[in-house]
Amino acid sequence: MQKITPFLWFDNQAEEAANYYVSVFRNAKITRTARYGDAGPGPKGSVMTVEFELDGNQFIALNGGPHYQITPAVSFVVNCKDQADVDYYWDKLTVGGMPVQCGWLTDKFGVSWQVVPTRLSELLVDPDKAKAQRVMAAMMKMVKLDVPTLEQAARAA
Repeated sequence: MQKITPFLWFDNQAEEAANYYVSVFRNAKITRTARYGDAGPGPKGSVMTVEFELDGNQFIALNGGPHYQITPAVSFVVNCKDQADVDYYWDKLTVGGMPVQCGWLTDKFGVSWQVVPTRLSELLVDPDKAKAQRVMAAMMKMVKLDVPTLEQAARAA
């Protein structure tokens, strides 16, 4: 069991959200579902929590009612090995959601994701500060991150 597990509060979409995320990530599964009993507070038999794994990371989704809302102040980073990986996750997670900027998006449940090529981190910490600044400037103009364009900015003189 991992030491810290993200716990997502939904009004009543926990099961739908968990199934959606499991369908997006290639190495994913639902691990447990708990239902409300006689003590409530949800209707008896309805889903209370759904535990699921995405690429070995455990999450819990709760049907907690409308009291709290998910906010972009917390997001999940999807580290992508290449542009094809970026395209795959971007295309899947934006369905019914909304692209934002700089690789950020909000999915159809209001959860914020950052779909980021691992190459970006390497370029942003390059010892050549001018190169890193060109990459940052290029990234700031993007919605979905584009690895070839970031590489081109790094090579520019």
